Amino acid sequence: MINLTRLTGAPFILNSDLISTIEATPDTVLSLTTDHKLVVKESPDEVVARIVAYKRSIYLNGPEAIANR
Repeated sequence: MINLTRLTGAPFILNSDLISTIEATPDTVLSLTTDHKLVVKESPDEVVARIVAYKRSIYLNGPEAIANR
């Protein structure tokens, strides 16, 4: 799960596994596997960085890190 911000300034949390594509049009548009589209304030590079950080935290800390949340 990653923290993102809608263009209105409202924060939300997204399951990053639902993202199928990220486009800069010039706003950042996330296309989801559910056929929904979201426009966010973060740049495509920032979205990718957050996904990598999230996945890294899961794989480096192992299942016990998730169970202890």
